[in-house]
Amino acid sequence: MPEGDTVYRAAARLHAALAGRVVERFDLRVPQLATLDLRGQTVHAVVPRGKHLLARIGDQTLHSHLKMEGEWHVYAPGARWRKPAFKARAIVGVATADAVGFDLAMIEVVPTAREDELVGYLGPDLLGADWDAAEAVRRLGADTRAAHVAVLDQRNVAGFGNVYANELLFVRGIHPETPATEIDAAGLIETGARMIRANRDRPARTFTGQDRAGERTWVYGRAGRPCRRCGTLIRETALGASPTAERNVFWCPRCQPAPA
Repeated sequence: MPEGDTVYRAAARLHAALAGRVVERFDLRVPQLATLDLRGQTVHAVVPRGKHLLARIGDQTLHSHLKMEGEWHVYAPGARWRKPAFKARAIVGVATADAVGFDLAMIEVVPTAREDELVGYLGPDLLGADWDAAEAVRRLGADTRAAHVAVLDQRNVAGFGNVYANELLFVRGIHPETPATEIDAAGLIETGARMIRANRDRPARTFTGQDRAGERTWVYGRAGRPCRRCGTLIRETALGASPTAERNVFWCPRCQPAPA
């Protein structure tokens, strides 16, 4: 599942490969944008915004969202792709590299001056230069829904995905169904910001401090296995703002006691 740290690394790779160079190959393989041609335009920057990618080309912004399966790869021109060509949804090529977006669930292009129409609704960006912890705390602490749902809402804070929500609530000792209005929002935001920044430049994120497969998470994906802290079996359920938005939730009933 791509989360804010994954998108941050993807943006850094794309920026290093494309920024400051003129587009020579451009192909968006979605019907509504198939005729758009930005060849001859300069790539100014590729930046992350929460879990969104913004490639600023000329006076336009190419917006993509990785969702569950999306990926951006960078190849030398003419190199063989690691995924089938029919999965490619976007190609931006410069003299020295081709950036290819596979399985992208969302592709849009708008004038850069209107970027806010796409991402302006997002809350403070955990990995952004304009990170505003106080505003993130205010938004999260005012949310009356279950803490797990509130943490995942990108309108409260941009960048946390389901893995972070599970791990962060465990570390803070918060049951996932506790209303966000009843938690220490400032403590949770501070811990979460440290977590995602520590993982920002790691190819494989870890929450336990261990860097071996199967040992990197406290609760996520560990239903029915003993808690690493107390030995109680980890439980699993599903929570979401709607049935289609439900996500798998893991917690330790002893380390994260249910709200009264």
